[in-house]
Amino acid sequence: MEKDQHELYEYARKRLKQKKRLYFHFVVLFLASLFLFIATKIFSFNPETNWYIWIITIWFFIFLLHFIKVFITDRFMNKNWEREQLDRLINLQKKKIAELQAKVEDETTIK
Repeated sequence: MEKDQHELYEYARKRLKQKKRLYFHFVVLFLASLFLFIATKIFSFNPETNWYIWIITIWFFIFLLHFIKVFITDRFMNKNWEREQLDRLINLQKKKIAELQAKVEDETTIK
């Protein structure tokens, strides 16, 4: 690979990693919010409850998070998805570079 292609690839890979992290954090935030809402409204959890209930609750949250990650997130964002996203990002970068080069060429020919 040429140096430019390698830079495009690395940048696209970095953006892809950020996108996956964003999805994961969204899932964590959503599940935690939902879980805390259910825990406070339906089960009437409060700070005075016994410590073992909190341990079971935290364990169940971690289990649910793992379940979502394995059966939903990883299935949705598998290697094929990563490859498609990487190709799409590289193509967008190439298109933007071509537009910038055309703009620079137009400016140089005008002067």
